Amino acid sequence: MLSLRFIGFYFYMQQESLYIQDGHHQLHLRHIHQNQGGTPVLMLHGTIENGKIFYTLSGKGLACYLAKQGFDVYVADFRGKGESKPNLKQDAGHGQYEAITQDIPLFLDYIEQRCHQPMHLICHSWGGVLLASTLARYPQRCRQVASTLCFGTKRSIYRKTLSKRWTVDLLWNRLAPLLARKKGYIDAVKLKFGADNESLNFLHQSIEWVKPGKWCDPVDGFDYHQAAQSINWPRTWHITGASDHLLGYKEDVKAFIEESNAQATFSLLSKSAGNAIDYDHINILTHPYAIDDHFPEVARWLAQEE
Repeated sequence: MLSLRFIGFYFYMQQESLYIQDGHHQLHLRHIHQNQGGTPVLMLHGTIENGKIFYTLSGKGLACYLAKQGFDVYVADFRGKGESKPNLKQDAGHGQYEAITQDIPLFLDYIEQRCHQPMHLICHSWGGVLLASTLARYPQRCRQVASTLCFGTKRSIYRKTLSKRWTVDLLWNRLAPLLARKKGYIDAVKLKFGADNESLNFLHQSIEWVKPGKWCDPVDGFDYHQAAQSINWPRTWHITGASDHLLGYKEDVKAFIEESNAQATFSLLSKSAGNAIDYDHINILTHPYAIDDHFPEVARWLAQEE
């Protein structure tokens, strides 16, 4: 089930690549830690990106920061993404349904078996929607989760702006599936509008949810909204930035909190709230100021349940 690729040391911090076998797929986890026996943290990325939104090999990013605070951090690459094998150019016959029903359960089980304690879940963007969907579909898995923290996570985009019409309605909902039809995936890296590629199945399935409407699975019709109403959700915190006007707009984040019935805390990172800058959808995790601005608050929040 597991293979070890290589180990590197950066600033006394250990990084290693772990792989979970699932048929012909190998799901990648980047394991980052400084001390043995820390509280486990699993990180889940969003669309057209991979786990490197959370870390660098040189020791930057939220994953590396938390490892330096003593947490045992695991950064996931979903099926076909990042260092998971095969990549989308070799096999693109899967979508968000597999991420919800296979990938996340495999990640949860592996870390539980390795660490023998509930883990914290940190998600960026669509990764938070995928996680909430897994927990709604399999509510018994909430026992594996100590808390969930989401950066810029929304499901549907309700805001009607020119930027939304151009970026979402035209490029994502219409043009991207057309471009992905020939190869079975959208080459977002080559087209320079994403850090990783996305499968055609994932595009079709996620587009159904980006449009305001029912939170039901486009593959098998499972009603996530109904299931979510009876779940005893883990402690949850949603964070977004004041300059995130589209992909994690504050009102859309709040709408997802209400829809999932997660009873979550909400924070907007802005200069008016005392933050260094008005963060956007990406630099909320990558800006140099974050390490002294909100990363320490994240570490303290996670430590409350240790």
